[in-house]
Amino acid sequence: MGSQPAPRIPLPGPDEMSPAQREIYDEVIAGPRGRMVGPLRAVIHSPALALRWSRLGEFLRYETSIPARQGELAILVTGRRWTSQVEWAVHARAARDAGLPKQIIDAISRLEPPRFDDRRDALVYEFARQLQQTGHVDMKTYRAVHSLWGDAGVVELAALVGYYTMVAMTLNVHEIPLPDGQLPELDAPAAGGLAVLPEAAAREDLS
Repeated sequence: MGSQPAPRIPLPGPDEMSPAQREIYDEVIAGPRGRMVGPLRAVIHSPALALRWSRLGEFLRYETSIPARQGELAILVTGRRWTSQVEWAVHARAARDAGLPKQIIDAISRLEPPRFDDRRDALVYEFARQLQQTGHVDMKTYRAVHSLWGDAGVVELAALVGYYTMVAMTLNVHEIPLPDGQLPELDAPAAGGLAVLPEAAAREDLS
C-alpha cells in the first residue's frame, strides 16, 4: 500500500479527446457508470476497442442474470486475485451498496477465509476463486451455480470473471491511478505474483 505511481500512458481529459474518443466518453458518462475512472481511460486511445469494451462491460455489470450483490462479489475476487487497486476501490464500494456484508469484503481484502451465511454468495465466491486460481471450476460448483441461474447465468458469471480479469490487467499494466485521491487498500502478496484466495471458513453445501 502507499502512494501511487504516475500512469504509464496519457489519460486525456474530455477537452483533449478526438471526436471519436469524446463520443465514447459522452456515452459512458450518460450511462449507468456515470463517470470514467477505470480501464477506459487507457483504452480510449483505441476508440474502436473502447466502444466495444464499454458496451460489453455495461452489459456484464448491469444486465445479466446474476444479482448485483453476487456480481460485485465475483468482481472483488477477481480484483483481489490481481491486486488491482482501482478495481478493488470501485467495486468494494459497489459491493457494500449492493448489500454484501463488510466482514466478507474485509476478509477477501486481507486474504482470509470469508464466512458466508448466504448460499449464493458462497457459490459465487467459490466459482470465481476456482476459476481465477485453476483456470477451471469443479462440476459440483458449476452445477450448483447452474441450478440458481440456468444456462445464461453460468455463462454470464464466467464471462464476468473473464472480463474483469481483462480490466484488472489493463489497470495494472498502465498503472491507472485511483479516483478522487484515494490511496491503495490492498497489500501485494509477499512473494509477488498473484494473490492466493483461501476457501471459505465454513463452506455452504454446494449441492
